[in-house]
Amino acid sequence: MTAHSPLPLSSASVFDGLPTPRRYWSAAAIWLALAMAVLDSSIANLALPTIARELGASAASSIWVVNAYQIAITMVLLPAAALAEIIGYRRVYLFGLTLFAVASLACGLAESLTSLAIARFVQGLGAACVMAINGALVRFTYPKAQLGRGIGYNALVVAVSAAAGPSVAAGMLAVASWRWLFVVNVPLAVLSLVIAALALPVTPLADKRFDYRSALLNALAFAALFLTCSDLAHGTESFRTAVEFAVGVTAGVFVMRRTRGDDAPLIPIDLIRVPILRLSYLTSSCSFAAQMVALVALPFYLQGRFGLDHVATGLLITPMPIGTALAAPVSGRLVERMSAGLLGGIGLALLAFGMLLTALHPHGVPVALIGLPLFLSGIGFGLFQTPNNRTMLGLAPPRRSGAAAGMLATARLVGQTAGAVLIALTFRVAGSASTVPLILSAGLALLASFLSFGRLRFNAA
Repeated sequence: MTAHSPLPLSSASVFDGLPTPRRYWSAAAIWLALAMAVLDSSIANLALPTIARELGASAASSIWVVNAYQIAITMVLLPAAALAEIIGYRRVYLFGLTLFAVASLACGLAESLTSLAIARFVQGLGAACVMAINGALVRFTYPKAQLGRGIGYNALVVAVSAAAGPSVAAGMLAVASWRWLFVVNVPLAVLSLVIAALALPVTPLADKRFDYRSALLNALAFAALFLTCSDLAHGTESFRTAVEFAVGVTAGVFVMRRTRGDDAPLIPIDLIRVPILRLSYLTSSCSFAAQMVALVALPFYLQGRFGLDHVATGLLITPMPIGTALAAPVSGRLVERMSAGLLGGIGLALLAFGMLLTALHPHGVPVALIGLPLFLSGIGFGLFQTPNNRTMLGLAPPRRSGAAAGMLATARLVGQTAGAVLIALTFRVAGSASTVPLILSAGLALLASFLSFGRLRFNAA
């Protein structure tokens, strides 16, 4: 058997990571692609006003530069994970990187908002292929005993990339056109593609056919429900919103019924039925909703309540991703000896406590001290994220690693989307500079903490 030939399905039980130094090269390919996807999500948001002005589009229309990318990801996450189990994770991953690079170039060459939105949609399809199976590749890259630290390194890359995104975008926009924000992805994607082709693990293949009908129903359900949430978040509810919701729910019901009796369904009902995994998915969604509410609310809160400018606001929020970046690799090692439910519960309680301290910060106290509770919140999120991801990946059967990675990404995306809708509704009711959004974030984090502690009744939690 050659180094790059498919493994028989029975090998899944004995496959235990890559040997060094190939393991390090595989990890580097995963990190590079992950950093690129995270940076691309954040830099596009900052460039929207510039893009709208240069392409002669309205601010409302420019939102589709972001929405097209997100819709594509939601539509394809689970189908890409299911396809990867059948034809191999490497193939889907390499295809996703190639598509991402080509679409990035198309984004840089776009001459209208419509062509840019279409290119961003294709870019989102490529990103979905990478994100859907990133966790599965980590599982086959690291030995089982080191899976926690491998996931911790991934979380570190995500946190650092998220923290650097606004600064990178601002720096590039200061010296170059917005088009270079997308074109710069091309050499990075090519480099990641070359390393990935040489180093990524060759994984077991599932002996089944790809369910195209379920994939289409899944795509329709997630796209329609995302559009419904987008309407709610932007205050554009109409009869169309009701139609989108009805289409999404109907397609979701049909795909659930269609896959109910499958041994390895595209919608991973088999994994959702496992109590500890179900709790882990719920914990993930609630925690990412809390994080999304906090990240959206903090700039409005700091600028509206304390009169800070954009630079001071950015500096004051930065301790939060720094705390996550520091805690993620530490928790990756701790989870090899401690319960993920315990670590996650403690971490999310710290996140809630930090948000409450931030909301209750009195006017007489120097505003710079807000960085301390935000740093504490970041540490709390880092303590939770890595152990929870390890549970979602490590407790799924090896043959369902693709589905497990897809559910990990889907739970995160569902939480972020729910958080965006909740913060928009909260802004309408309570105002953007009030403490209510931060208290809401604390409440969601506390709920996630209870869910995480609930896993302690399982020995493997």
